[in-house]
Amino acid sequence: MEKSNGNFTVAGTNIDEVKRKNANSGLSYNEVKELLARTTGGHGTSIYSDTDPEKIRSK
Repeated sequence: MEKSNGNFTVAGTNIDEVKRKNANSGLSYNEVKELLARTTGGHGTSIYSDTDPEKIRSK
């Protein structure tokens, strides 16, 4: 781990380092749920879907 003059918590955690690692860690939980809803229509993910249910029913 690199040493830097960043912001630290009381416990000694480097806040800037944590933010940097989080930014490079990939998709968030909610981003994954949205992606799955758009591609697979997963259970309980309708709030993330851009599919028009009426269009599907009419087919």
